[in-house]
Amino acid sequence: MSDGGMIFSSAKRALTVLACVAIVAGCGNQSPGESSDTRKERLTPEMKRKGITSGTSIFDAFRGDKSGVKVNRFLWTASLDVLDFLPVQSADPFTGVISTGYGIPPGGGRAYRATILISDPALDARSLNVALQSRGGSPVAAGTQRAVEDAILSRARQLRIQAGRY
Repeated sequence: MSDGGMIFSSAKRALTVLACVAIVAGCGNQSPGESSDTRKERLTPEMKRKGITSGTSIFDAFRGDKSGVKVNRFLWTASLDVLDFLPVQSADPFTGVISTGYGIPPGGGRAYRATILISDPALDARSLNVALQSRGGSPVAAGTQRAVEDAILSRARQLRIQAGRY
């Protein structure tokens, strides 16, 4: 190849690289003339909670999802332990939802089903929501629901203490 061909090849390669850089730079979420403060105002509370500091761009694909699982593992395990007499119909640890079928508690005569939502990674009562339903549509006493929540929270604390020993 002659020197002219090498120069043309190098120039072609440089133009290709510049075009790629221009395309990547144009993939940002910032409009022309928009300041970074304006861009931060457009962030949703969910984006701020996940630690996203600017609008989405092509580079977000390389960062990966750093949010991880938002469910407290002790509450999750305690919920399954306490309500082990109920058949699990679905369980999704990424959303924190456990749905069960009807079952009769030991020593009880009434069938219940439960839906549990664990909404936060903290081991806290606010992170746990339990909805009980009885067969036949009769209402579940608030004391019964509170007792189930308390049993789950107590078991979660026991599991946390046990995990701290190892």
